[in-house]
Amino acid sequence: MLVLSLMAALAAHAATGPEFDAQRLSHDVKVLSSDEFEGRGPNTAGETKTVNYLIEQFKAAGLQPGGDIVKGQRGWTQDVPLGRFEIKGPVTLSVSDGKTVQQLKQGDDLAVRAAMNGAKLVDFKHAPLVFVGYGVTAPERNWDDFKGQDLKGKLAVVLINDPDFETGQGDFGGKAMTYYGRWTYKYEEMARRGALGTIIVHETAPASYGWNTVKNSNTNVMYDIVRKKPREAHAPMEAWIQRDLAVDLFQRAGLDFEALKRQAQTRDFQPAELTGVTLSAHYAVDAQVIVSKNVAARVVGARAPKETVIYSGHWDHLGVGLPDAKGDKIYNGAVDNGTGIAALLELARAYGKAPAPVRSVVFLAVTAEEKGLLGSEYYAANPLYPLATTVGVINMDALSPNGVARNFTISGSAKLDLLDQLIAKAMQWDLVYAPDPKPEAGHFFRSDHFPFAKRGVPAISYGSGDDLVDGGPDAGRKIAAAYVTNNYHQPSDEWSASWTFAGMAHDLGLLYALGRDLADSNAWPNWSKDAEFRATRDVSAAKRK
Repeated sequence: MLVLSLMAALAAHAATGPEFDAQRLSHDVKVLSSDEFEGRGPNTAGETKTVNYLIEQFKAAGLQPGGDIVKGQRGWTQDVPLGRFEIKGPVTLSVSDGKTVQQLKQGDDLAVRAAMNGAKLVDFKHAPLVFVGYGVTAPERNWDDFKGQDLKGKLAVVLINDPDFETGQGDFGGKAMTYYGRWTYKYEEMARRGALGTIIVHETAPASYGWNTVKNSNTNVMYDIVRKKPREAHAPMEAWIQRDLAVDLFQRAGLDFEALKRQAQTRDFQPAELTGVTLSAHYAVDAQVIVSKNVAARVVGARAPKETVIYSGHWDHLGVGLPDAKGDKIYNGAVDNGTGIAALLELARAYGKAPAPVRSVVFLAVTAEEKGLLGSEYYAANPLYPLATTVGVINMDALSPNGVARNFTISGSAKLDLLDQLIAKAMQWDLVYAPDPKPEAGHFFRSDHFPFAKRGVPAISYGSGDDLVDGGPDAGRKIAAAYVTNNYHQPSDEWSASWTFAGMAHDLGLLYALGRDLADSNAWPNWSKDAEFRATRDVSAAKRK
């Protein structure tokens, strides 16, 4: 399914392109993830420092501003209006089984998000709980977990991931996660059904991360796009619950959690009320609208400036949050996503030194990825450059700062020409493609390429390989597993002097060459004919002739 006219261009840039400096990569990550940048939270002093640093680096690279047009001139940023929601004061939570009342602790027992429906106060007593399996309604799969269950005034308890995650086979792609498995879908579906709240049962394997990640990501300040009708997208309460506590609540209601979970993996599943078990909650919410920034730099195409290739990565992280066991409250975000932004800057420097390509190239550093891909979602809904004439998006998120690998991957298992071209090009860098090793984690829906993809733009999110030249796949997988367990979305995601950045420096040659080939071509890569995004892309085909 390769685009033949583009394949002819693949030989134009051999693996002897621009040099990428591992020391510069290390320096950029060290600066961006320093305590001075306060975890790069949107709408904080850390954002101001980050945006200023990015603009400074793009200017030094010789690029032009690519952001909003103000008084006839493009600036360096795109305004991104966001709803900001923060719990103020204590979170009071308790569960009752009719005999005893148990006080629950925010962050330890439940991870409760600040309400994003506009409510200033969440206050309810003795709300009933009902288990609705995986919380999926999928008519095209003849699947309905609700069976007419009325959720108004009730808290829906749901499982994370898809009904066939554990069996590895079924109507939802086997181990590979569909969008129905994402927590975002579950929150949206319960809100559509008028639930008082959604409580997701945390289990490490189907979630693909541990409780610390859930706690740190959900007890922090929340953001959302500004919605006309926020109550249609968010129930008053959105939370996660520790698995052991959920099992205990089921037992108090006379229910077998594991047996019900097995039933939820079938079409015959029936919702089950946790009879006699109720939850009470009280917490105040500060809700306001703020403006964050995407940063955009541009190399203007020499002959087709209105056609655009995009490199992207998110500049934000979690900011300042709950302290870890050492008392550290700054979530520095060195790997996630200091590495992707350092890569973006190095690529910009390379393009700044090279002759102008045929098409324009945009370097897009987006905000609020950690809050639900909000910066990229805003750009895709309000593009600075038309999506119909955007050739493709190459996103970079949480790259490995370690040694050179023999392989690479992308988030998810999408089928598109862009991946075929990347695979073919990678041979010149002695890299082979390794499919997403954990499609069940739903990475395709968790990176900033997704808002572009769902609108039809060919888009991938590049991932570092795990078959290390020094140590092989065992070493690579051990490093990756340790990062997810010990550092991901935790204050310990900090820059290390032991990182060589040799792998990133090596792989950036490949990403430069792919983007350059796209920018110097007149071809338009597309999705495979059976991809779910192909039809959306084809609607705008006339604009690419």
